[in-house]
Amino acid sequence: MSRTEEWRRLDQAHCWHPFTQHSLWSAPDFAPLVLAGGEGALLRDSDGREYIDGNSSIWTNLHGHRHPKIDAAIRAQLDRVAHTSFLGFTNPPAAELAAELCALWPAGTLTRCFFSDNGSTAIEVALKMAVQFWQLTDRPEKRRFVAFSQAYHGDTMGASSLGGIGAFHGRFADWQFPALFVNSVAELSALNAGEIAAIVIEPLIQGAAGMRLWPKGMLAELRAWCDAHDVLLILDEVMTGFGRTGRMFACEHEGVIPDFIALAKGITGGYLPLAATLTSDRIFNAFLGGTERTLYYGHSYTGNQLGCAAALASLALFREENVLAGLQPKIARLTELLRRFEANPHVGSIRQCGFIAGIELQGFSPEALTGAKVCLAARDHGLLTRPIRDTLALMPPYCITDEQLVKAFEAIDLAIAQVCGS
Repeated sequence: MSRTEEWRRLDQAHCWHPFTQHSLWSAPDFAPLVLAGGEGALLRDSDGREYIDGNSSIWTNLHGHRHPKIDAAIRAQLDRVAHTSFLGFTNPPAAELAAELCALWPAGTLTRCFFSDNGSTAIEVALKMAVQFWQLTDRPEKRRFVAFSQAYHGDTMGASSLGGIGAFHGRFADWQFPALFVNSVAELSALNAGEIAAIVIEPLIQGAAGMRLWPKGMLAELRAWCDAHDVLLILDEVMTGFGRTGRMFACEHEGVIPDFIALAKGITGGYLPLAATLTSDRIFNAFLGGTERTLYYGHSYTGNQLGCAAALASLALFREENVLAGLQPKIARLTELLRRFEANPHVGSIRQCGFIAGIELQGFSPEALTGAKVCLAARDHGLLTRPIRDTLALMPPYCITDEQLVKAFEAIDLAIAQVCGS
């Protein structure tokens, strides 16, 4: 038995993968891909075959795999210490990272940073802060949350309460807190704003909804509504943060500053689990006083030194390599390459937001799993990505070359023809 076959055997015997039907995964004729290495925008399997990382390892990797500066930052931190508690202590990389994250915003706006470990927990802490803030400011009636239809904000119980996609959250509805769902800002007028603690939204684009775009100006309109009705605004930039839309944060496109922003995925350049929830002095100051005002929430790896060191190195790369400016021609090239699908009869809507693309297949029943079959076929042509139902998602690392980007589109083209016909 080869090493690859042994790893597959061990995995199929013992691992439980997320969002995976294991009757299919463990079928005798299915051979899971074993990823064993990578560099830049490429990944390598255990048999030495190379693939373009078409979804940045589930939307996390920014600068490419094995970037020498991030690698060096992590190794240097290992020579000091890997992790110490953030409960009752601090550490240099966490303090520096919190300051750098807050400095990305106008002075006096988002000034406080709470570290956790993933997008769900970044949202979870924002929800708890919002509820406790209104309790501490003698407005306990403001306890309801509003989210948008087709939303996805994570899988912990609080975050999943805001989910509008039944496949992810429907089974657990009896254990979630009641949230209100709307389709647009206009629908907010029918709600009792006096009961609303906060509104949560992915700005500009909803990821798990199939890369669904919001109308231009909608986010600014939502900020104005929240200001007029004394409702807190929570932005989920777990996917869109750190350059994905062409600006450091998606909300910058409409000049919006939230009351809370949840950051994760790309925060470490895609290297290590880390998340941050940023908020204002207005929120933070309400928690000052006796122990009864303390926020009782935290994680064992809060402020983890290795994660913070990787994040600091990633932010340094944005400055030193002028990443955002260098991304603009690649965004334009992505727009150009997407046009090749306009005449494809199997493709319906084509959606783009910065360096994020969604190619929606049309004319297939959900049970056919056409999107998954196309992505599986794309592997044979050197591309790894994952669908959102029948929407093919493409959001590669920023370091991808033009040749690799063209190859990714050729792989999608060939895979669609192979699965759907010419």
